[in-house]
Amino acid sequence: MTTLRGRDPHTGKAVAVQLCEGRIVSIEPSATDEECWLSAGLVDLQVNGYAGFDLNAEDLTLDTMHQLTLALLRTGVTSYLATLITQSEKRLIAALATIAKAREAFPLVKHALVGVHMEGPHLSPEDGARGAHPLEHVRTPSIDEFDRWQAASDNIIRLVTVSPHWLEAPDYIRALRDRDVLVSLGHTHADSEQVRASIDAGAQLSTHLGNGVASTLPRHPNLLWTQLADDRLTAMLIADGHHLPDDTLRVFLRAKGLERVVLVSDTVALGGCKPGRYQQPVGGDVELLANGRLQLSGTPYLAGAALPLKDGVAHLVQRLNMPLADALALASTRPAALLRRHASLEVGAPADLIRFKLDAENGFQVESTYVSGELIA
Repeated sequence: MTTLRGRDPHTGKAVAVQLCEGRIVSIEPSATDEECWLSAGLVDLQVNGYAGFDLNAEDLTLDTMHQLTLALLRTGVTSYLATLITQSEKRLIAALATIAKAREAFPLVKHALVGVHMEGPHLSPEDGARGAHPLEHVRTPSIDEFDRWQAASDNIIRLVTVSPHWLEAPDYIRALRDRDVLVSLGHTHADSEQVRASIDAGAQLSTHLGNGVASTLPRHPNLLWTQLADDRLTAMLIADGHHLPDDTLRVFLRAKGLERVVLVSDTVALGGCKPGRYQQPVGGDVELLANGRLQLSGTPYLAGAALPLKDGVAHLVQRLNMPLADALALASTRPAALLRRHASLEVGAPADLIRFKLDAENGFQVESTYVSGELIA
């Protein structure tokens, strides 16, 4: 039996939480003063890499998967989807096979890496909407190709991002939903009618809403309003302070309601690295600033996300004055539910927990991470 103490984000009061056999078995008031908060671990549906470990590198190895998982655990992420971007089918299948092997080789990876998010290759070919995805590998949705991906990876794909502009998109989405796979709309120049057709076919999410879209759009209608207005879609948002201005983020949260929002990091391999200039396979000459902004060198244009999910939680609390419990739910309970997992501080829940401090000077500092009730060194 293990006992953890910390402050419950819902009440602000100290609690003593007992863990046994990987579960929370009791939660009682604690008489001791506690500096640290205690919460369910964070759940990230979009991780391309972190701390120098790149999921989309040609030389992806089992050790890379292990080290990436450990690095994410140190940031408080106890469950995540490995995200693969647009590449050739050969490259995608090789990466999927490596990820599947890593889950079998390392129990900790199998526990934390819930599955794969395929962000492409069925995205918009247009500049702006396509983002950093290589044009030469953007292609038409193919359920036959998807089935080859799954066959190569022991069926670990849980989420696919697709652009609704493809004529084949509705049939593709229906086929994915028949296979119990989540579908998200993103990296698109689709019109409102195409967006609605994809939602009718079974799409449930919007990939980093407000990003992966042309810099200018018609005032109305446009694909942002359509996605914001439809309650059948849950919006994935990057709340790092760089991808969405605070006013935009606040409006998106109000439009969707907290019950239809999840936070994602969308971190790339340079996340967590030292500020400076780097040469990247995707993006070329990029600069990582001290505030966590990753941009093309000499320009104001973003080159990816570099701040972990915990920083998105801190941003909502400190810049948008969101209650801590609500911000944590957007990064734990709600994304976990989409994956049919349970992430909450309550009796019977899995003992995937974090203790952390949060203040204006140091931000969100993870003090310790527990997986199945075991402390991760």
